[in-house]
Amino acid sequence: MCVGLSMAEICSSYPTSGGLYYWSAMLAGPRWAPLASWMTGWFNIVGQWAVTASVDFSLAQLIQVIVLLSTGGRNGGGYKGSDFVVIGIHGGILFIHALLNSLPISVLSFIGQLAALWNLLGVLVLMILIPLVSTERATTKFVFTNFNTDNGLGITSYAYIFVLGLLMSQYTITGYDASAHMTEETVDADKNGPRGIISAIGISILFGWGYILGISYAVTDIPSLLSETNNSGGYAIAEIFYLAFKNRFGSGTGGIVCLGVVAVAVFFCGMSSVTSNSRMAYAFSRDGAMPMSPLWHKVNSREVPINAVWLSALISFCMALTSLGSIVAFQAMVSIATIGLYIAYAIPIILRVTLARNTFVPGPFSLGKYGMVVGWVAVLWVVTISVLFSLPVAYPITAETLNYTPVAVAGLVAITLSYWLFSARHWFTGPISNILS
Repeated sequence: MCVGLSMAEICSSYPTSGGLYYWSAMLAGPRWAPLASWMTGWFNIVGQWAVTASVDFSLAQLIQVIVLLSTGGRNGGGYKGSDFVVIGIHGGILFIHALLNSLPISVLSFIGQLAALWNLLGVLVLMILIPLVSTERATTKFVFTNFNTDNGLGITSYAYIFVLGLLMSQYTITGYDASAHMTEETVDADKNGPRGIISAIGISILFGWGYILGISYAVTDIPSLLSETNNSGGYAIAEIFYLAFKNRFGSGTGGIVCLGVVAVAVFFCGMSSVTSNSRMAYAFSRDGAMPMSPLWHKVNSREVPINAVWLSALISFCMALTSLGSIVAFQAMVSIATIGLYIAYAIPIILRVTLARNTFVPGPFSLGKYGMVVGWVAVLWVVTISVLFSLPVAYPITAETLNYTPVAVAGLVAITLSYWLFSARHWFTGPISNILS
């Protein structure tokens, strides 16, 4: 929330589809603006592509599990698609998302409102229905105090399990910079942009926690849910839903329907991710930062950056292709979705509380005297999670269990800095030049 509040304050001052990289340029001053906006922009856009790849890939996996359970489950001769089938589904989902994002912004706005309603109602229904239907319920003590030490990962420390558990929550609460990327298509952007950022985080916290809490009461045997020999093939959430209805009514059909509710919610999430990706690619290429920039910042007669939309879908698909060769490589790439994005979030905040601490002019949304404190808390939090999420996630450490997040992030830093030093610093001036001209 501190990260979001700091971003909201900056967004109110600089509402533009460039978002983070534009803010960095404005806050860094003329000397450092090109480099600051270059690094922020590339971490932001690569992180966004990784988010889209991971969201739609998880949806493809969920659809595969729904098909498996609908055809009898793993233990009943159900159909489980191969890795190539999952990739095919992933490509189909991205294709549909690109088609939807080719529609006018008025249509996307309506779909966005529908998505918000679906997510809120869906979460409310599931968080009540699943524990209500379940024949076995966990105790409150188990829900709030149990640590799964029987995890097969060689990790038994409660503190370590807690730290690793933060990753999924942190991954979930990303992408709220989307409100900033849509400000050029938003009424009263200096007010509604910040509201979008803060409300996205607040609603995710409240409803996300309620959803997890409700489902946790239906969990009594964690190892069995994670076992690849169960009906869902080890897909824990699917097994929870399926067993809740099967044990109560003798059929898991109701659980499959509930999984469908989740699948639609994830579909909407992926759609909005492509929307945000395309606007970021449009703005970044408008300032000449991307190869073949003139091509990506073109808009059609409906004012849609159509080329940027399809570029974002294509790159996200290519990222997922790495899963065919090595799931470890894919996980390393997806790790950028969390750490990479938060580094992009942190750069303009760092500049706000350092170089621009005396020159920053707030917009209608201002944190006032608390701006510096909230900003530093945000920066320290990003530093903390960057360290925590680089720790090993399984022991003993092997090529298959090594956490490649530091490698992936360091690789992105090396590539963007090298590109800057050997080429871009001679021609990339950032958004500052466009402002002055």
